Amino acid sequence: MGINEMGFEVFEEMLDYGDELNIEVHELENGAIVADAGVKAQGGYGAGIYLSRICMADLAEVQLTPFDINGVLLPGIQVATDHPAISCMASQCAMWQIKSDKYFAMGSGPARVLARKTRELYDKIGFEEFSDVGVIVLESNKLPDEKVAAFIAETCSIDPADLRIACAPTDSVAGLVQVSARVVETGLHKLFTMGFDINTIKSGWGRAPISPITGDATMCMGSSNDAIIYGGETYYTLDYENLEELGQHLKGMPSQASRDWGAPFYKTFKAAGFDFFKVDHNVFAPAKVVMNEMRSRSTFVSGNVNLDVLAESFNLQKLDLGDDRR
Repeated sequence: MGINEMGFEVFEEMLDYGDELNIEVHELENGAIVADAGVKAQGGYGAGIYLSRICMADLAEVQLTPFDINGVLLPGIQVATDHPAISCMASQCAMWQIKSDKYFAMGSGPARVLARKTRELYDKIGFEEFSDVGVIVLESNKLPDEKVAAFIAETCSIDPADLRIACAPTDSVAGLVQVSARVVETGLHKLFTMGFDINTIKSGWGRAPISPITGDATMCMGSSNDAIIYGGETYYTLDYENLEELGQHLKGMPSQASRDWGAPFYKTFKAAGFDFFKVDHNVFAPAKVVMNEMRSRSTFVSGNVNLDVLAESFNLQKLDLGDDRR
């Protein structure tokens, strides 16, 4: 079974629990099905878990876990996969900018491979797929219409009636869950940009806190990035013979290797005039990385979690109870 068929099955399962997940389902005139997980619908943690599973083509275990930030317990998420290159990079990575008239969204999920977004990645990991069905997760504050669905379907060479779309904005609970679920993928993507052969990575595990809703979409984009940049912890098993070369990659992998590390991302982004091209992209990485090299049976650690920056980014405010404790 291909990754689009696997993601399609998760999407259909999500619809079966639509009421419990607080999602709304719409069938467009061209037959495409849209699941609203946070644009107009309430959504929530359960919907966010389903979005994450769809993004990774159900090739990962995704579950909620507690995360302690200086004595404050927040929800977090942990992800484990034995198919990291496919689940994270071929499917989950948000590398498709979908533009149609005034509509814009970042696209993730199995349908990316049908559209070959991006071709260089698929060529390097040696993965391709052709499917009669497609499923995609859109990060957007607006639901797609028939024209957007038709554009996606045409790019994927499928019929719109065989397309399934899930959508949630960054400043929603479900949207924030699926961003934090990218913790393992963020590390793989950083390695890929460093020229590392990610096919040598055989399994991956990671956890990160889930950002609270901290403000508008831009502020939530900042805090959700911080969840991984300052709170993300990853563990990879790999087969990599050259340990010296591996050590050099590992030193440059964590977010701490970036010149922009040390302040909440929103502050960095604002100082850059909200221009992504002026931000050091090396900061987009997990806070802490552990690698277990299976041939040498050696384990290497790099980077650090920064709970103080997380507390600032998440705007955690402890209330003074005063002397009246009755």
